[in-house]
Amino acid sequence: MIKTILVPATGSDMDIAIFRSALTLARAFAAHLEVLHVHVDAAALAATMASDAGGGATVIGLVDRIEEEAGRREAAATRTFREFCARERLVLADAPIAQGAPSAQWLRQTGDEAYWVAELGRSADLLIIGRRTDDPGVSVDTIETALLGSGRPVLISPAAGLAAPPETIVIAWKETPEAARAVGAAMPLLSTAKQILIVTVAEDQGLSEEGTRLLTSLRWHGFNVSLRRLPPGPQGAAGTLLAAAAEQDALVVMGAYGHSRLRQWIFGGFTRHVLRGAEVPVLMMH
Repeated sequence: MIKTILVPATGSDMDIAIFRSALTLARAFAAHLEVLHVHVDAAALAATMASDAGGGATVIGLVDRIEEEAGRREAAATRTFREFCARERLVLADAPIAQGAPSAQWLRQTGDEAYWVAELGRSADLLIIGRRTDDPGVSVDTIETALLGSGRPVLISPAAGLAAPPETIVIAWKETPEAARAVGAAMPLLSTAKQILIVTVAEDQGLSEEGTRLLTSLRWHGFNVSLRRLPPGPQGAAGTLLAAAAEQDALVVMGAYGHSRLRQWIFGGFTRHVLRGAEVPVLMMH
């Protein structure tokens, strides 16, 4: 079950939509929201920026500017959280309460956002993060670090947020451990969906049986499941998959596939395409 959900709050205009998505699932599972704001370490960031620029004379002034912006963001994030909880009548709690309703908690850390999201995410059942577009919300690097460093599923929310739990779920299936872990992590959501579509995208005709065993397995759970095999279109495998999900207004469940051990935040092209280009909600697991 999903009982604890970690939600980064950045102080940007994206926060309210992410809070809505998180509350939608929290209500479905009577879960607790841990809303995290990470206040940037102004001195450390200024030192890094000055070093990259080749000089340290401007560090003091830079620290002040960074700290001023960080304070503005924290104030905005805190205000949005408080107003949201008041409007939605969310109970504030830092320990389990004896009621079948969602609750919320404000968490604050100082330092690197990606580090703290991954660190605190390890004890959550689910992380819900908004995709950065033109708004300076959570960065793609933070999402990637959360996927690789938390060991937990990450739900990347669409810009508008989730108004209701997904009725249709598309499983982007490959015969890999990452995909299997993603399906396992998504079981609470799969159990509430009205229909589940397993989609495989491959040019290799030898993979014609891929997905069949998963289909049978999920039917043993009593789920309404079907299987669809697609050839990659002009937009590639990721684009084909996302188009199929958009047609169904579905949540996508997929593994997050990395291809480099030299820099642990580097993912393969398929995963990067989904992280940067998906307009549908995506639940990923590495």
